[in-house]
Order: sequence, then C-alpha cells, then structure tokens
Amino acid sequence: MDMTARAADGTEARAIDEGGGPPILVLHPGLDDGASWARVAALLAPRHRVVRVHRRRYRPDLTGPPCTVAQEVEHVLAVASAVGGPMVVAGHSSGAVVALEALVAAPSLFAGAVLYEPPLVIGPPLGGPDGAVHRRARAAIAAGRPGRAMRIFTRDTVRLPGWAALLVGLFVPLVPRMRALAPGQVEDNAALDDLGVRLDAYAGIDVPVVLLGGDRSPAHLGERLDALARVLPRAERVIMRGQGHAAHTKAPDQVAAVIGTLAAKVLPARDPRA
Repeated sequence: MDMTARAADGTEARAIDEGGGPPILVLHPGLDDGASWARVAALLAPRHRVVRVHRRRYRPDLTGPPCTVAQEVEHVLAVASAVGGPMVVAGHSSGAVVALEALVAAPSLFAGAVLYEPPLVIGPPLGGPDGAVHRRARAAIAAGRPGRAMRIFTRDTVRLPGWAALLVGLFVPLVPRMRALAPGQVEDNAALDDLGVRLDAYAGIDVPVVLLGGDRSPAHLGERLDALARVLPRAERVIMRGQGHAAHTKAPDQVAAVIGTLAAKVLPARDPRA
C-alpha cells in the first residue's frame, strides 16, 4: 500500500507500507527506489509493519537542485512520525547514513537500528581529496553517459574490481529504471562527502545498533563499520558469511532474521490489526 506524509518543507514524502505489528522503517541503498528490499520486507511483514521509504534523492518527480542529506532526513522523519514510534530503522549503504542522521535528529522515534555497511566518511572524502571522482561522474551524466558514471562510481568509490565495474557500466544503460536512478547515485555520493566526518555526533546515539556486514564486501566498508563500533555505545557487529553488499537480494532470509531479532528485543508487542 502506498503511503504519503507531508515533510517540514511542504514536499510530499512517499513510502510503501505493508504488514502489521511493531514497525520497521527501511531506507534503501543508492541506485534504488526501495524495490530491491521487497523480499526482505515480505519476510518481515507477517510479524511487522514494514515501511519502505522512497528516498527523496531518488524521486524523479521532485525537481530542482540535488537535495542534501538533511532534506532526505526530513522525509524520513515525516514518514516515521506518521507511522508513530518507537520503531526499528534498517538502513542500507547510503540509506544507512541517512538512518544515522535520522537517529541523531529525532532519537525518540527509534528504538534500535540495523545499519548495513554505511559508506560514511571517516577520513578522506569518498570523491577523493579534490572531489575528482564526483566531477568525472557528473561530467559523464551531463554527457548522457550514465553507464560511464556508474563505472566511475563503482570502481573509484565502491572499489569493485575493474571487471565488475565494467559490467555495471554496461548494464545500467540497458535498464531504463537504472538509467533514471544513476544521476541520484552520483549526487548521493557527493552529499555524503558534504556531511563530512560525523562520528562525534553518532557517539550520542543511545539505542541498540546492529552493524551488519558481509565478509565478501570491499574492505573499506568493514573499516567504516569498525569506526562506528568504536563510538556507538550500544553497538553489535554481525558478519554474514559468504555475503557482500547485496545480501538483501542474495540472502534476504539472513538480513530479515537480523532485523527481526533486533525488533523482537527492542519493540513492544503490538496488535497486528492496529
């Protein structure tokens, strides 16, 4: 079921609302609109109200300059307030960074969080010291070459092997949905750099947080989880064996189990008809 809520700046936040019970808010990764988390949501929905926010950055109906992370958080909080807390927030990749910022902005709405490999800045910017990665990717988008932009992103920021980045670059132009989402991914990356290092702010998050990762993911994502683990007062590390950054599609049962386990610990039972 589609859900809408009015954000603080008057724009309309959107989400997919399914299931019933204690609520779980899902913030999808880049190059997505929430669809990639459908299987995880379906596994959680028999016991939980699962609300997948369609992140503002990936909404083609919202025109104008690229939004900031703070503006994304406004949409998240509008949906979360409409659902009513407390809830668990599950964020994936850049969506997990948005989740961290939402936890800082409105801690009373959240009882816990699962953060799946957030690419938060912990040192040098994601786009390089001079932002060259962002400039090259933006130039590729401006030239009508989204595949090249995604090859740059996956090779130089995600740090996939060259052959894997090449495959991504070949795949994206062939899929209309991916072509439409590619500009948002470039700006997503730049927005994370604009945030800068926020570890001191995250140190004040005082709810249970599961830091989820895969042992086949790029090493730098594990390093970012390590940095979070050192500052979050109630963090737990969970490593999925044999999985990488896409376990939500390759092993949705494992991801759903991690989220469901945390939800069972931190959320009060709720009448599923409510």
